[in-house]
This record gives sequence, C-alpha cells and structure tokens, in this order.
Amino acid sequence: MKTVCFYFQVHQPWRLKTYRFFQMGNDHNYLDDFTNRAIMQKVARECYLPMNALLLNLINEHKGALRCSFSITGSAVEQFKAYAPEVLESFKRLAETGCVEFLAETYSHSLSSLYSVEEFKQEVKLHSQMLKEEFGVKPTAFRNTELIYSDDIAKAVEDMGFKTMLAEGARHILGWKSPNFVYTDAADNKLRLLLRNYKLSDDIAFRFSNEGWPEWPLTADKYAQWVAAENGDVVNLFMDYETFGEHQKASTGIFDFMKALPQALLNAGVEFATVSEASKKLQPVAVLHCPYAMSWADEERDVTAWLGNDLQNEAFRKLYALAPKVKKAKNKDFEYVWHFMQNSDHFYYMATKWFSDGDVHSYFNPYGSAYEAFINYMNVLADFEIELNKL
Repeated sequence: MKTVCFYFQVHQPWRLKTYRFFQMGNDHNYLDDFTNRAIMQKVARECYLPMNALLLNLINEHKGALRCSFSITGSAVEQFKAYAPEVLESFKRLAETGCVEFLAETYSHSLSSLYSVEEFKQEVKLHSQMLKEEFGVKPTAFRNTELIYSDDIAKAVEDMGFKTMLAEGARHILGWKSPNFVYTDAADNKLRLLLRNYKLSDDIAFRFSNEGWPEWPLTADKYAQWVAAENGDVVNLFMDYETFGEHQKASTGIFDFMKALPQALLNAGVEFATVSEASKKLQPVAVLHCPYAMSWADEERDVTAWLGNDLQNEAFRKLYALAPKVKKAKNKDFEYVWHFMQNSDHFYYMATKWFSDGDVHSYFNPYGSAYEAFINYMNVLADFEIELNKL
C-alpha cells in the first residue's frame, strides 16, 4: 500500500521596524510591533485557527488514520504567545491526538547550518527544548531551514541523534531517481532521508487557484488518483502551512479540498504516515550524494535565495562575525536579539533574483527594494554591535 506523508512548515519572522542611521546609539528597540502583530493575527485568523480546527476534526472523523507532521519555529511560537495564544493552544490540541509529529529545526529559522556546526547545533538544541516545554515531545526527525541540505549538514544532524531528515527531491541531485523512496545520507548511511515530491506539493501550494493551469480546478478525487498513480513507496507532500487560507485564500476552495482529501486518498488505497513512521517502516533504496547545499527554493533549488548577491553575503558575514561576542556576553536580552536577527527572511528580503514563488512571498516583504532591506538590517546590526562592545 502506498504511503503519503504530509509535512507542514509553520514560521513567522520577527520583522524589523524602519531604523535610520541617526537612531544608532539611542534606540535599541528594533522590532516593528504593529506589523508583527497585524500579520500574525491576520494569518492566525485566515490560516492557523481554521486549518488546525479542520485537521483536528478530520483526525477524529477518521479515527487516527489521518496523520501528519509539523515543524514550528521558535520565532513563530514567540509570536503566538505575544499576539495569538489561542493558536498555540490549538497546536497543543493537535499534539494530544497522537497523530501529529513535531520535527526539530533551527530555533530562529536561521542559516546557521551554512555558517558553523557549533552555532547550528546550538540553534537546534534550543528548538528541541522549546518543543519539549510547549508540546511535551522529544523530536527524532529533523527539518532544516528551507529544506537546506548537504552531506556535511546531514552529518551534523546525525551527530545530534536524529534518525530522519527531510530534503528537497531536487532533479539536479536525484537525476533519474524518484523522490518517492526513502534514501540514506552519504556519510555512513544511518540517517534516513525523505525527499519532497515538488510537483505534487506545488500543485497544492502554488497552482491550486491558478485558473490558467490546465488541471484547474483541482478536486480531491483527481489529486488522490495522481498520488495513487505515483511510482514508489511514499509520496512526500511538504509545504508551508500558510498555503491554507493565506497563500490560497478560503475563497479558492482550499479548505473544502483539504476536508475531502483524506477520504479520497483512503479510497484510492493510500495510507497516511508521519515522517518518522514512514522512515521506520520503509527500507532505503539508495544513498543520496549532495556535496553542495540545496533547498526547496525557486527553480535552482539552491541557497541563492538567501546568499546569492553581495548584499546578502556581506550581511551574513557581518552577522556571524558577532557570534563570539554574543556567546561571551551571556546576556538573555542580547541572545534574544541575536536569535531574531538570524531569521533567514532578512536575507530573503535582500534578494535581487527572480523567484518562481516570489508573488506568494511578496505579501510578507516589508521593503520596497533589496537595497532598502540591506540598509535597514545593517543599521540595526550596527547598533547591536555598539551595545555588545559596551559589555
């Protein structure tokens, strides 16, 4: 029987306020509280609350046959607590069903895996502690920021004790092979890998409401037949949770589609599994070699969405040059700033390349240009460094 593995990414970055040069040395409040609150409450109202309620009803209706996995960043949980505590409670109710797995990732949705193993492991440790405190779970599966994966990153993840990791089913890495099987890492073949089926994932995440798409309108029965017809053992459907109600508005019928999908899949002879359940019950078929970092972003499936130009690379270099000072300070206020300054979104805003998913993400971008994003970020970073140097 074919298995389907649904995984949802939940993340909201801390957005910075407009921060001018003359504010440096005087103003140390960096966040745009109004925008952060407004966006979180809007997404909570349109996505998190209705979709969590729908999932809970479906899990109960199908008596546990529906199973899925989430990763929720520390930044998102912090904003739940500050602006929408009812969202956090709704995720806890999902956790109590025993049908939902929570995956570990970087606490700040950061690019630390591209900087240093030590900083990366610290971020993951902090996130795992948060999952234990909020949901009472100890994660055994891992998902890196934006599905960033390489052989070196896989080795670090395995060293931290994780059994399974997610990655993109990138064509330039897989070649002729299919993403619909379990693979292992290239180091010692102990870490099991589940690879995203990007075509079927993006049919929901990006193409669902596109009336110019030849397959529009997409129905649950049609989609279930596509999944059942796939060659392989497991179809991994990985997407942003904000797909439901935010990227794809309720008016598109996305909630009705998701309400009907579990039964349609079960009728088509497909069973559900969490990430860890799928990796345990299915045998790996091959080793995945990935010497250079890949991700689930844009056509290239690489990391140039965040580190693809001089602005991004300079900001990245300047940020992580402060790591030793932050560690030495041992100050919770500075650590808090350090974490939200690591949000990968700050670097995404500085991108100057075209994105296949750019229209979807433009709603969340508070800047008019990459240069504006860079200047604002560097101004905040400069003030942060001034304060660090006073210690």
